[in-house]
Amino acid sequence: MIREALPGDLDAIAALHARARATYYAGRIPEEAYSGAAELARTREGWSRALQGTEGGVLCAEQDGELTGVAAFRPVDGRMTLTQLHVEPAHWRRGIGAALHESCRGAWVRAGVPRVRLDVYEHNLRAQAFYAAHGWRPDPAAPSGGSHIVLWLTVPSQ
Repeated sequence: MIREALPGDLDAIAALHARARATYYAGRIPEEAYSGAAELARTREGWSRALQGTEGGVLCAEQDGELTGVAAFRPVDGRMTLTQLHVEPAHWRRGIGAALHESCRGAWVRAGVPRVRLDVYEHNLRAQAFYAAHGWRPDPAAPSGGSHIVLWLTVPSQ
């Protein structure tokens, strides 16, 4: 089930985010940059702000009372941006990411958003394949050589 995130979901969201990030950052960047108490506190603060935001949304995937995925989107520099989409690693390849993505897309269609941006970690090939399969395309004008790749999704109108 996909639903709006609630303030009481904050700790579960932050912990899920940390576990998901560890899968693609491990061995690529220093561990303290994505794990540990200080990073979890920073992650929790970011999600707290997202849950309090008024422009955008935070959606949760839940199965049998367990949080299995989370997605967040909001305007950044005047452009709607998918800022986060994470699935609990133990629940990968079960359609949870696709369901979250579809719920986000539905929100963008209802809001009349024509295009959405996201940045994906350059070494996260699994995520890049997921986004490509869901219609996201690389931004040919984006500078190369950074740690992230800019992708765009054209959102059909209603």
